[in-house]
Amino acid sequence: MAENKVLKTKKKAKKQVQKVIVKIKSGYNNTIVSIVDYEGNTLAQSSGGAVGFKGSRKSTAFAATKAAEDAVSKASKYGIHEAVVVVKGMGMGRQAAVKGIRSAGLKITSLSDHTPVPHGGVTSRKQPKK
Repeated sequence: MAENKVLKTKKKAKKQVQKVIVKIKSGYNNTIVSIVDYEGNTLAQSSGGAVGFKGSRKSTAFAATKAAEDAVSKASKYGIHEAVVVVKGMGMGRQAAVKGIRSAGLKITSLSDHTPVPHGGVTSRKQPKK
């Protein structure tokens, strides 16, 4: 009879990261929170839908807070302490996600807004004749 052999492999150690970048994309339908290191590797990600909200409740401030807390708890295994927060978009969850990050225990070193703003933009439609 053949014996079952169990191979012991060394577990790969998780890399420890002190400072991270928290990217918040706040749209009109959802809020997405991504935590990346300075090399651009994603450590954790969460959104209003991933936390369990459906439909129009994904766009609420409460869903954004829960998504931010969930993303920080997922990334806490990497030993993060400080965060640079980058906010993009005009949704309802902008400020709530920042509050959720702070309440989850991360120290925010800087906060910047990278919302795209058109300079000139598209020409508006011609007014209809009355």
